[in-house]
Amino acid sequence: MSVGAAMACAGAAAWLMGGWDSGARRARSLCAGGGVVAPGPPPWEKALAAWRRVRGRLRAEGWSVAAGLVIALLGASVVPLLLGAAGVPLLRRVRRAGEARRERERRGDAVIALCGALAGEVRAGRQPGEALLRAARDSGGLGEAQAFVLAAARFGGDVPGSLTDAARQPGADGLVGLAACWRVAVDRGAGLAAGLDRLEGALRAERDQRADLRAQLAGSRSTAVMLAGLPVLGLLLGTALGADPLHVLLHTGPGLGCLLAGGVLEGVGLWWALRIVRGAETA
Repeated sequence: MSVGAAMACAGAAAWLMGGWDSGARRARSLCAGGGVVAPGPPPWEKALAAWRRVRGRLRAEGWSVAAGLVIALLGASVVPLLLGAAGVPLLRRVRRAGEARRERERRGDAVIALCGALAGEVRAGRQPGEALLRAARDSGGLGEAQAFVLAAARFGGDVPGSLTDAARQPGADGLVGLAACWRVAVDRGAGLAAGLDRLEGALRAERDQRADLRAQLAGSRSTAVMLAGLPVLGLLLGTALGADPLHVLLHTGPGLGCLLAGGVLEGVGLWWALRIVRGAETA
């Protein structure tokens, strides 16, 4: 038994020679256990990990089709599946709008970081062009226009014009202020660092104000979404009471009419409530 365990240890060590540390640990654990490999994670952990992988890959529109399929199987009707497929474009649009908003916020934060880094480089005694080269590489606030702006700064081009063009990117509005600071400082000899400090403070205050407003409106948005989910709760209560609401909605004429009218009213109400919230955020 000891000879077999020793051979197993030697084979494991030779096979894992590419990663010596991890191989040595595995060989020692194998020898200590008498050739018995420790069991892996329990089945529920594997199932949870698989669920997290599926959830990470499945987008919002995929959940619409999945929910429609489940309800279609439960109600023995193809109508929920069709409704789930019809909701795919809408959910895709909502998801892309959220991604675009987060991208604008990230770019705005990068512009604020660029202003702070550029002010620090100027205070360190570097010329504006060299300071912009260093600050842009560290912060990434210029986005896709970084190559054009840095080329203008390196070869004596129109840096304020390049910054103004770069400000057309979503979320990069602060670069207009940076272009104005650059034009005033370089053309008229004003202090660039002081102007950048004021610009950074203004951009930070504007960002904080937007975040505070969004936090205040989060309750209204959550209330609208919760009210939109009340019909689902009604269906669950009806099923618990034995009324079989899915059969009524999916297999009878009045039920299909109620489903159509309720779906239209539900969609219009949710759209109107979220529109009010978005209007408040924009204002």
